[in-house]
Amino acid sequence: MTSPMFEKIALVGIGLIGSSLARVIRREGLARHVAISTRSAATLERAEELGLGDSYTTDAKEAVRDADLVIVSVPVGSSGAVAQEIAPALKKGAILTDVGSTKASVIAQMQPHVPDGVHFIPGHPLAGTEKSGPDAGFADLFDNRWCIFTPLPDTDAGALERLSEFWRRCGTNIDTMDPQHHDMTLAIVSHLPHIIAYNIVGTADDLESVTKTEVIKYSASGFRDFTRLAASDPTMWRDVCLHNKDAILEMLARFSEDLAFLQRAIRWGDGDKLFDLFTRTRAVRRSIIEAGQDIDAPDFGRQAVEHPAKT
Repeated sequence: MTSPMFEKIALVGIGLIGSSLARVIRREGLARHVAISTRSAATLERAEELGLGDSYTTDAKEAVRDADLVIVSVPVGSSGAVAQEIAPALKKGAILTDVGSTKASVIAQMQPHVPDGVHFIPGHPLAGTEKSGPDAGFADLFDNRWCIFTPLPDTDAGALERLSEFWRRCGTNIDTMDPQHHDMTLAIVSHLPHIIAYNIVGTADDLESVTKTEVIKYSASGFRDFTRLAASDPTMWRDVCLHNKDAILEMLARFSEDLAFLQRAIRWGDGDKLFDLFTRTRAVRRSIIEAGQDIDAPDFGRQAVEHPAKT
């Protein structure tokens, strides 16, 4: 068995991402000690029942003390408060990273509190499900997914490589990009689809001419898959909208323009334009499958696979 990469890893936040990290760290032997911190005593108790770490505390400062790697897994709107809280306890030479879906905002919130000598490397593993909480995690969540880093100009190359190797051993592929480019990219591939899903499901919920029983009873795969996205954690997605506002509004504007084009084609019976659009978008789906980011299955590659909690 290879030696651990880190003596101590602190996980601040133990939801889907944090609990999945705890499980893969244990499976791969990446740390001698995993310290878990979360504000909720009930959540912390559940994490302990699941055996996700070696020590447990509601005091984030205590969790990060003497940690070589600190991973903040909280809604992006809480990033600054967490950084301010843990800053006095971070040891020199430690790597501090996060898993937030917006990067420019997280950097603006956290960087002012990072002490000299601590390597702050913003990160974002592109992995998740609609479930949340410590029971939702599973060790292979990150397999063949991407982890994007948005390093700061003075980021230490050695620390970045060490963190990259950690995520590779968790199963991910690694990429780096500018924070603003990350936020614009994620606005179209993740944030906008979730917003549209929330809106479509909300529209169905508001329909007076269709009962909720019918919406549920006759859910075809299209609406069903939208409900999967729309079941995602409300706190997380509220914060994403508020903290990636400019990029999301830009993508919403482009989407609205394209939707108007589609509306006109339907209104005027322009079958050629509709066929061309549907052919072009079908090719995108094939490209995603070919890239190994999904599988070719009738249910959009999402079979009902159970991931039992591993203790």
